[in-house]
Amino acid sequence: MLTLSAPANPSARPLVQTFKRRDILPLEANRLWQIQSGAVRLLTLSEEGTPITLGFWESGDLTGQPLICIQPGEIECLTKVQAVPLSPEQCWNFQSVMRSHLHQMQELIRFRQGQVPQRLQQLLGWLALKFGRPVEQGRLIQLRLTHQDMADAIGTSRVTVTRLMQELERNGKIGYSEKNCVILPE
Repeated sequence: MLTLSAPANPSARPLVQTFKRRDILPLEANRLWQIQSGAVRLLTLSEEGTPITLGFWESGDLTGQPLICIQPGEIECLTKVQAVPLSPEQCWNFQSVMRSHLHQMQELIRFRQGQVPQRLQQLLGWLALKFGRPVEQGRLIQLRLTHQDMADAIGTSRVTVTRLMQELERNGKIGYSEKNCVILPE
């Protein structure tokens, strides 16, 4: 979780900026984004031009160019997002936030190795921990991703993710809420 130092001038509080779903957050060398609401993902491209997801962040998280050491890279809004632009100096625990970013990138890269069904289950389990909350049926993943978003994260096709999600549902390994969010049974 991000912790900021207090601004020297209270009237100089950063302005919240609003972005629509699928907008790209501007990346600048000395600007971070504190996510106030919504969710974003970090994408890069393989040599073949295939999107690779390297991170997911939500309300309270910090991301931006000073934390990203990969080119090309872009931060895409997965939902409507409200974010505050900050300088790295406004974050007293910048090193901890950077380690958290690197750890998440390493985990997501690990989800691109092995058999595709296991990669999808690993991703769903990770999403349940990061974006989930307990419900009667198990753990509700509150971040709604498209099958293409999941495919980008695990290095497969949308068609494969759709087939595997249907199989997981048939086998009772996932369910859906009224709002079409994935539920992982306990």
